[in-house]
Amino acid sequence: MAHIALYRTWRPQAFRDMVGQQHITQTLQNALREGRMSHAYLFNGPRGTGKTSAAKILAKAVNCERGPAEEPCNECSACRRITDGAVMDVIEIDAASNRGVEEIRDIRDKAKYAPTEVRQKVYIIDEVHMLTTEAFNALLKTLEEPPGHVMFILATTEPHKLPATIISRCQRFDFRRVGLEEQVARLRHVCERENVSAEPEAIEYIARLSDGGMRDALSVLDQIIAYTGAEIKYEAVLAITGGIGSEQFARLAGAVAAQDIGACLGMIETFMQEGRSAEKCMENLIYYFRDMLMLKLVPNAQHMTDRVLDARQVGEWISRFSTDQLFQMIETLNRYQTEMKYSAQPQTMLEIAIMKLCTAGSSAVAAGGAAAVAVQPAAASAAAASSGAGAGAGGAGTAAAGELAALRQKVEQMERQLSKLLQGGGAAASTSTREPEPARSIMRSSSSGGGGARSTVKLDVYVTQPDSALLQQALGKWSQVLQQVKERKITVHAWLVDGELVSAAGESLLLAFKSAMHRETTEKPAHRDIIEQVIAELFGQRLKLVTVMMKDWKDAQAGAQEPPEEMKLDGGEGQAAQPKEQWVEEAVQLFGEDLVVIKD
Repeated sequence: MAHIALYRTWRPQAFRDMVGQQHITQTLQNALREGRMSHAYLFNGPRGTGKTSAAKILAKAVNCERGPAEEPCNECSACRRITDGAVMDVIEIDAASNRGVEEIRDIRDKAKYAPTEVRQKVYIIDEVHMLTTEAFNALLKTLEEPPGHVMFILATTEPHKLPATIISRCQRFDFRRVGLEEQVARLRHVCERENVSAEPEAIEYIARLSDGGMRDALSVLDQIIAYTGAEIKYEAVLAITGGIGSEQFARLAGAVAAQDIGACLGMIETFMQEGRSAEKCMENLIYYFRDMLMLKLVPNAQHMTDRVLDARQVGEWISRFSTDQLFQMIETLNRYQTEMKYSAQPQTMLEIAIMKLCTAGSSAVAAGGAAAVAVQPAAASAAAASSGAGAGAGGAGTAAAGELAALRQKVEQMERQLSKLLQGGGAAASTSTREPEPARSIMRSSSSGGGGARSTVKLDVYVTQPDSALLQQALGKWSQVLQQVKERKITVHAWLVDGELVSAAGESLLLAFKSAMHRETTEKPAHRDIIEQVIAELFGQRLKLVTVMMKDWKDAQAGAQEPPEEMKLDGGEGQAAQPKEQWVEEAVQLFGEDLVVIKD
């Protein structure tokens, strides 16, 4: 006798045989027991979850010679002939190939005639969402008020494609994906009845591959039995399905944690030589890191994992990765998996993704080592940025010491000039020559990103002594910075794109914003860390990001270009000469020491 596929051999023949759909079977059995059957049902859900099987069981239950009963007896002539598909009054139609209005009109015309072989005429329309709009319209009236001897059962995997007028005329039942434990129990039962011994890991892996579809699981089991015979090993399941064992994933995760790119690429090449597809490797790798994240965040989450069969095997690697690293790895793999669908070289995309994981891991470690600098108070951070030209990474203390030394030098210079003035006489005070004053320190008040604290950004170094080489390099790579930021977090890119790169000095880049809200959001520590990490990867060095409002930047440029105004002391022709000491004292009292320049 010809072999019959396992999913056909073990198709449920009674409600008690259905797996994972108790909410549906119990409702239908109660309706059969109480005589509250509807004239139209809609069964929808993923493939392989038992929609058509439930429809046939229901057709047998309402037509059983010992019923209608909660369960068909499967022994009477009606039940056996419906199972074989030999009853003319139980019509199963494939809507994918009978989707036109003419086929539905034929159903409508024949539905009015009484059944000839069984108690009730049942129409099972599979993949009903494939019907045309005209066919649905032709079915409406009959579906709403069919003759008493007719029952319609519609089955579909895409109920959203059905018109609301069709759905409202049916009792809707949503079939769910079969749970992992229920699938494993069913597969073990089938193996026992088929005299096949299987390792528990192999059965569980087959159940995971089916993605909640019982028919898919039985099909894979049938294929593996044909390959291995009566004894199923876990390694054989991996070989025939193109899967990768959890221990191989553990080695790959260890190589990523060690940032050993050579070992990672060697393993990928081994996978390809063994016949694994790059797409399948990428998918399994995403599942594996997802399982690691689950085990790290959720206590006792072994039942929630898809590729990790033994949580103890990955305990060492889980401690090597931080939560943020795992999130970033999954996002990176998912992005490259999307690009892989449109690539002619999927293996190359897989290799690039793995190399990205290794290099991203090193960047994350570097960022973690510099955490103390990133979380400094706003005032200290701004002071470090302002001293970038002179002291580099010297910090706020070095900047303050430099300012104090410059102030002392200026006071000594003013004392010497005053001494000369007292010795030389009053006429020299009215000289018309001007000596250019040192560039003014233009101070601007800015809001720090975190909690609204105020910090001071010193702009004179960016106006008078910009690092043109660094600025040109930054302008050339700024589009890459924006693109990398967009790939990592698109919301940060939306705020950052408002800023304009206007200057660079020392180890800092100055960004001018038109919108205060965009600037404040960019200044948030989490957003700033992402931007500075991207800049460090592209420039090969750690650069600080300094922000300012565009209006303040333009004011600073204008103030640096205009020479400072000098106030001259001149007694005039009609005024009595006053002592020079009195002039100086009055000028200082009136304008302050910072605005008075004494010249010989």
